[in-house]
Amino acid sequence: MTTVNLNSIDETSDGALFYQEQDNEVALFEYAYGHQLPVLIKGPTGCGKTRFVAHMAEKLNKPLYTVACHDDLTAADLVGRHLVGPEGTYWQDGPLTKAVREGGICYLDEVVEARKDTTVVLHPLADDRRILPLERTGELIEAAPGFMLVVSYNPGYQNLFKGMKPSTRQRFIALRFDYPERQVEQDIIIKETGVEPNIASKLVELAQALRRLEENDLEEVASTRLLIYAAKMMSSGMDPIEVCRCCLAEPLSDDIQTVNSIMEVAKIYFDA
Repeated sequence: MTTVNLNSIDETSDGALFYQEQDNEVALFEYAYGHQLPVLIKGPTGCGKTRFVAHMAEKLNKPLYTVACHDDLTAADLVGRHLVGPEGTYWQDGPLTKAVREGGICYLDEVVEARKDTTVVLHPLADDRRILPLERTGELIEAAPGFMLVVSYNPGYQNLFKGMKPSTRQRFIALRFDYPERQVEQDIIIKETGVEPNIASKLVELAQALRRLEENDLEEVASTRLLIYAAKMMSSGMDPIEVCRCCLAEPLSDDIQTVNSIMEVAKIYFDA
């Protein structure tokens, strides 16, 4: 759980964080921010959810606190806890509390991975109260005007045991993300990596072919993130077939037959 360092993410030549808008998500996010509304972002792995939030934090000039949610995430991990130091016990704010006090953006990535009793602390922040009760200190913090709560998850991972409760989901406005259209995805790969257009085009065509296999053979499909990894390695001179194996086939499946099937598809596009 850290404050995102925007300088560690790919930037454009003028220093701004690069993000390729696909629809009207920027305007919708800005409207939500202006009206103090929390935002839920749904979309598959590697489609740009986290990049979008980082881009909007930079565009709005707001501090961003990103929390990677997991099964062991506790309420204390979000709001804070008492620690013991040389001068005794002291309170340390968690990322959610820091964002509430500072008027920043708190982004909970893959929120459905967190325990249900943890996400309950979001309820008073995600409605018109905009408050954060700190039971351990007795504080009742009113969110600063610029505070914004953003959460995301992959709907494909949801099941009876891991899903967002309706009482939580209906506190947010929702944006649905997907992988970019062909030309947009190709432009993103070129912008991110500087790879030749013909290589970017082949990668996108290969990804689209693999995405059509999802229902029958793959639990996950080739994400835009994986295509960027592959393009970076190809642009450095690595053999395209080897890149396809380590950046696409192996990350998508542990089953050797499935990996071999993916490689057969990859050779259609990259085997000279």
